[in-house]
Amino acid sequence: MQDRFIKQISLLPADLANELVPLLNQQFSGHLDAQQVATLLQKTGLTKAELMFQLLNIAKALALAPISHFYVGAIAEGNSGDIYMGANIELPGRALCHSVHAEQHAISHAWLSGESGIRDIWINATPCGHCRQFMNELVDGGKINIHLPDTKAQTLQHYLPNGFGPKDLGILQPLMQKQQHELYCEDHNDPLIIEALDHASLSYSPYSHNHSAVVLEMADGRTYSGRYAENAAFNPSMMPMQMAIASLVRHNQSFADIKRALLVESSVGELSLIDVSSDALLSVSAVPLEHIVAEPV
Repeated sequence: MQDRFIKQISLLPADLANELVPLLNQQFSGHLDAQQVATLLQKTGLTKAELMFQLLNIAKALALAPISHFYVGAIAEGNSGDIYMGANIELPGRALCHSVHAEQHAISHAWLSGESGIRDIWINATPCGHCRQFMNELVDGGKINIHLPDTKAQTLQHYLPNGFGPKDLGILQPLMQKQQHELYCEDHNDPLIIEALDHASLSYSPYSHNHSAVVLEMADGRTYSGRYAENAAFNPSMMPMQMAIASLVRHNQSFADIKRALLVESSVGELSLIDVSSDALLSVSAVPLEHIVAEPV
């Protein structure tokens, strides 16, 4: 079991802890498939709500909070029935606008894993306005069920009445609805560039049209990616660098092992993410950010 879960596992009921310990191995990064969830329910006799609120203790262990020292966990259930954990990520020494909220982390985890939508989210406290707005960008976002302790589950629409979303700006393909925006650059034989182009093609940037992605390559050759996820209210947009860093943290990797960092973005975008991506990277690594501007196919 990973060391970061030792304290949290001690907070759980003994029968649940015994079932989880084998799952929290070195490869665990906050994902449980639908069958694993069903097995935990059957073995422990917990209700689904009871199980999820207990698992939030595990999700919190994925947090990086050097500024607030306040650890937040969230769990998103995808349309597949799989669950995806996320936690707050704060970049040391950087402005709070660089932070990733736990709900954003869990949702981006599901999106990177190929989910087409989110149906339920479990959190320990009422989601802040930033996260409500971020969730409102999703496919059927208003219908997402928000689960809070000792409170009847309510849809996002309950927490964000008369919400402003993509439809208000004429966007009919919201976040997590599969999209393809093919990009091309000459250095197409570099595996890192190929991976970044693939993720950029799946990014969501209907407002600036800057389809973009970041890939971080580690010393052992593993890679962690992030895609741009824009928002109708602009500020809750999730940057690809933050998404990639969150993925790296979720996989329990060390920033010291980053070997390469690459940002690919579209030439037709109305903005560039180079400055904000470089600043975020500099907070965790001295590796220079490589920058590729790709052309739409």
